[in-house]
Parts: sequence; C-alpha cells; structure tokens
Amino acid sequence: MRKDKLFIIVGTCMLMFSKAVSADTVRVATFQEPVDPVFLTTAQTEAWNKVGTGLKGMWGDRDRRHSRSILPDCMDRGGNSLTAWRGERTAAELLLWSADSISGVRCEIGDFYGPEDKLSGAIADARFVRYTIGNIPYVVGGDPILVPDMLDTLKVYDMAARTVRPVWISVQVPRDAVPGTYSTDVKVTSNNGDVLLFPLNLTVQNHTLAAPSDWKYHLDLWQHPSAVARTEGVKVWSDEHFAAMRPVMERLRDAGQKVITATLNKDPWNHQCYDGYENMIEWTRLPDGTWSYDYTVFDRWVGMMMEIGIKDMINCYSMVPWNCELEYYDQAKGEKVTVVAEPGTTVFEEIWKPFLIDFKKHLATKGWLEITNMAMDERAPEQMDAAVNLLAKYAPEMGFAIADMHKSYKRYAQMRDVCVAQEQPADLSDILERRKKGLNTTFYVCCNPRFPNTFSNSQPYEAELLGWYGLALDYDGMLRWAYNSWTEDPAADSRFGNWNSGDTFLVYPGNRSTVRFERLIEGIQSAEKVRTLRKQGVDVSGVDNVLEQIRLLNVNDPTLPWRQIVMSAKSALNKAGE
Repeated sequence: MRKDKLFIIVGTCMLMFSKAVSADTVRVATFQEPVDPVFLTTAQTEAWNKVGTGLKGMWGDRDRRHSRSILPDCMDRGGNSLTAWRGERTAAELLLWSADSISGVRCEIGDFYGPEDKLSGAIADARFVRYTIGNIPYVVGGDPILVPDMLDTLKVYDMAARTVRPVWISVQVPRDAVPGTYSTDVKVTSNNGDVLLFPLNLTVQNHTLAAPSDWKYHLDLWQHPSAVARTEGVKVWSDEHFAAMRPVMERLRDAGQKVITATLNKDPWNHQCYDGYENMIEWTRLPDGTWSYDYTVFDRWVGMMMEIGIKDMINCYSMVPWNCELEYYDQAKGEKVTVVAEPGTTVFEEIWKPFLIDFKKHLATKGWLEITNMAMDERAPEQMDAAVNLLAKYAPEMGFAIADMHKSYKRYAQMRDVCVAQEQPADLSDILERRKKGLNTTFYVCCNPRFPNTFSNSQPYEAELLGWYGLALDYDGMLRWAYNSWTEDPAADSRFGNWNSGDTFLVYPGNRSTVRFERLIEGIQSAEKVRTLRKQGVDVSGVDNVLEQIRLLNVNDPTLPWRQIVMSAKSALNKAGE
C-alpha cells in the first residue's frame, strides 16, 4: 500500500490542520508546500493590507501560472462559460485568496440546469492546485521559483494567510447529454463561515467526441514502472507494484495513449532520470553457449496494459541503448555479466541474433508480433543502419520505431513508427506518403524546445498549443519522453539535473494529474474534433485559417501571440461546431 509522505519545510507559508468546529468538519492532513522564494514589492505587500477579512475569489485565467504569494491582478468575480461536445472533458479555473488563514475550504458543484434537461453535478469535480519548486522559464539552472502544477485529490483544504489558491474545475460532458446551454454554481465554503458562489455556464454542442480508445491521434508518452515502485514503497514487479500501476496507466489510457513502453534489457537510457528502468526480460547464457530468456515480467506488463486498453503498439527499448551495454546472467560463471555491444561489431550480431529469433517466436505465440516495434531513441544514422539491417535479417516480421533527430526516417521507407524532433519538422510529402502505406508520423518534445512545451514552468496554454501545432503540420500525433519519470520528491521539487523543471513527468505519484497534462489532452481533443468535422463535411475554413497562421509562424518564438492564436483556434472550432 502507498504511504504518503509528509514534507516538513520551515517557513512562513505552512499548511495548517483545521480544528473541529462542527460535526462535519474534516481534519486536513497533507504535505507542506515549499516556501515561496518570491520577494514581494512594497506595492504587492500593500495590496494584501487592503484585502480585508474572509475568503475572496474569482474566475481566473487558466492560460497563466498564478503566483501563490501575489494577489491576482483582477478582482472581478463574474461568470464563466465553457463550450464542449458530448464526451469531451473541459475545465475552468477558480482563484481563491485570503489575507488571513482559512480552514476547511470546500468546493461543491451543483447540478447543471438547462431549458429542458438537467445534468448531474457529479459530471464535474474540483481539485486544488498545488505548488512545487521549478526553475525560471528558459533558464535551466537559474533561480528557483514556485509553480502551480499538481491537481490534488484533497476535497478539503486549509489556506495559509496571504496566499492564493487556484482550483481546477473539470467537467466531463456525458455522451448522452442533450445539446443546449446549462447553468450551475460552484459553491465555496469554509469552516470560518465563508460562502462564495461562482456561476458557471456549459454549452453542449450537437456533436459527440469519440471515446479516447477510438481517437486517431497517436499519443506516445513513455511509461516508467520503476518510478511507481519507488514512490509507492513496494517491491518492483510484485503484485502490489502492478496494483499500484494500474490507476496511473488508466489515466494515461483516458488521454488516448496508444503505445506500451517496454524494456528489453538493462536501463536503455543509462539512468538519465532519478530511477533507472528495471529490465522486463531476464537473459541467461547457458554453459553450452546457448541462450534462455524469461519473459514473465514482460508478458505481465504488456498483458496488464492491453487489459487496461492501451494496445495499438509495443515499443521495445532498445537494440541500441545509450551506453550500448547489455546485461545477462552467465550460468557457467554464476554471476551477472555486462557486455558492450556496439552496432556493427561482431558481438552486436552474436548477442542480438539469438534474442531476435527467440523473441519473435514468443511474440507470435502471444499474438503480439504484428504490433511490436524494436525502438531506438535519437541514435546516430550509422547505429541505426546496423540495427535495422540486423532486424531485417533475423526478425523482419517485427516493426521498427525511432525518436528521430537526424532525419533518419528518410533512409527507411517502411519504418512503422517515426517520431521526429519538433524543431526538425518532417516533410509533408513524407508524412502523406507514409500515411498511404499505413505508417504513422509524429513529432516529439522533451528537454527541447524551450517553447512550446509541457514543463512545470511552462504557461498552461503551451500544452494545448502542441495539439494545434501537430494538426497544422498534419502529424498523426506526438511523443513525450516521460509520463511518470518522477524526481526524488516531485511534490517538493520538480527539477532534475540539467532538464527544465517538470521535464521528466506529466503526472504525480498517487495518481494525481497536472494542469499541463489536462491542457495537453484538450489540445488532443481539439485535433480529434477538427478531424471529425472534416470527415462529416462540415465547413472548418475558420479553423484552417488559424492553422495556416501556425504553419507560417515560428512556433518556437515565445514572443509571438500564441495564447491569442490558441484562443482564436478554439473560437473558430466552436463556431464550426454550432
């Protein structure tokens, strides 16, 4: 079972346990957030002096990261309106603040009432946004900043004095909802006696978004099982480990994930994140020089993911790991042996030939051969050539996948899964030709580019912009190098090594989402909606005009009005859906 940590950090901004004031008061037990390193100006301090007593709030701008220590720059508590299809997930953001400490803050979402029908308030939920340490955007290794990121599962929260607390309001529109405009109130109360009402309107359009399992968007976020074992305090590959991974991977499934990340041998990325990748296949060299392979863990992992609903591809890393090291148990010596198998060398073929022959037989017995790819990450063309040639020689039935920063995909016309670096776009003619052959072409972001991306210090709209960018360049989807490669203690600090903060993960331990992950899904949903409308013959010329603008501009230039462009794209999409 998972054991939640309690982070004790001395400072002026501490979370406080609520004291029982009534029979229904809930005692709040949670971790303490880091101290905010921000230094308030005189004007910012004076602004807090004028707030007065009691809990305050307003609908916030969900495209921006909001400071925990600085008052919002707008004090208008007006309404908020959302537009969505049936089956779509959308969201708004509340901002709460108080000059004094407030205990037992709760958010209750009422039923949605339309002119002829009602939607249950259970279709919506409210999650308090939690702060962690990040770094200044575009300055890796710079001064730390506090960033709002995690969407917590707490239903009641205690606010410290002179702090701001965002609340993420998610709405999952039922697939059978009657089109129309619905209204509700988000009611915020506290043990202090505060009662705030925030009107929320939801317009449901007369279209239905396909279920995530049926989305055409090819999403590939790399999974990291070992990180789950560490953060849950369970033995890797134990029953408890698999039980802990299931809800985390179900959240990934609900984002439209198509690919299972599997490892063939020891850590293929040479421990580039906090946790190394535990191998899923045990290699044993027998005394007579032949080989034996134990696929027990691999089979259980893949089987669980397929049972969950992630089953389009199995991408296996890697024939060319970053340090070219492979590990096996030498039965004659009675010990584990590490060998360096550089592509193109004699030992490379000697060690991979028997494995490929045995592995393809095993995959065939499981019925997985046609969806399995031998995958490589940013390897040089010469290494690629050696691996591709060996695969064609001994296991041509398997596919090949690559995260490509060398335009190597042009060398291999039949590569099943090609993902190019975002800053090195694939040629449209290649994308279209590959699509005719049933081959997908996607783009990826990782530690680069600095903009747009999904770091914890990125502005939230950047994650959604990636969906519009992929649609504009006609990609089949996108890849991100880590879904859950957690830092030592991500709730306290999202930085790791030389990467930008939050680079190694999109969700938190304990199956908690983030603002950036939710916005990434919104971008994917938009891409699906546009493709659906086009298939139905609906006029989407307004959307196409914005997509052309995206194609013509330098998407990596953060000084351009990308937030407004995303807003224009969504507005045009809503107009097309009327």
